[in-house]
Amino acid sequence: MAQHLKIYQSLWAMEQRIPGVPEATPQTHLERIAEAGYHGACLDPNVSEIPDSLKLKSVFSDLGLECMVNAFPHSEATLEPLLDMAATLNATQVNIIAQVMPLKAQDAAEIIDRWLSLARTYPFPVLMETHRNSTLNDLFYTMEVLNLVPDLRLCADLSHFVVDRELQLPLAEPDKGYFDRVIERSDSFQGRISNNQQVQIALEFEQHAEWVAQFLRWWEDGIAGWSARNDAHATLRFLVELGPPPYAITDAQQRELSDRWREGLLIREWVEAIWERTQASQA
Repeated sequence: MAQHLKIYQSLWAMEQRIPGVPEATPQTHLERIAEAGYHGACLDPNVSEIPDSLKLKSVFSDLGLECMVNAFPHSEATLEPLLDMAATLNATQVNIIAQVMPLKAQDAAEIIDRWLSLARTYPFPVLMETHRNSTLNDLFYTMEVLNLVPDLRLCADLSHFVVDRELQLPLAEPDKGYFDRVIERSDSFQGRISNNQQVQIALEFEQHAEWVAQFLRWWEDGIAGWSARNDAHATLRFLVELGPPPYAITDAQQRELSDRWREGLLIREWVEAIWERTQASQA
């Protein structure tokens, strides 16, 4: 039985945020995601948004979409209801982006150990996402946490750490080692490309080509490493997550500089090609 790649699209990333233009409904967005052939969609709730998320259960089911959850607990106590919600939605994976940020890595490690203990009681993988303004706020802090919590597995959104470190290309050897370590500890990846000043860049602008190439190398390394350490029937989940403004850069009329939907499909094509190469090389 072969390994599988499943690519999800973020529901939050479907928002347009055009001044004066009403947003489409979540159901409309999910229908478009399903029509485009994505395997699933990702929700991004905090505890107050659990009821709205649960209302989408039948929509996911009717459209044949799988559900991923990016959970935003604001305290230790609010993680469990978010995991319960994910279980009700038959989620395939939960990524924690916790708004719990101790100053000391040791304090974070103790909290994460408790979260991981709770997570083992649920039927889906629970990963910590690399994300600014969250528990794993920056690269160096994350290095310390990884040392302290050997069982911690990550969902890698590398765009945040590129901005966090104002990373320079070509990569210096120490930086390459830090990012390699994050990738080695990651069991899922997110599709956004940044440069060292902007968390999300237009993918086809010539000035961004070197950053696109760098992220593709990271994703190829990450997918190859994941494939090598997992068994023959494992599933890798990749989330396309090109955020709306202000993630997306806009002009003076608050219109985006590029077509995010098309760029998301392009990322999906790139990742599918990486997957095919990886599987062929390991056959």
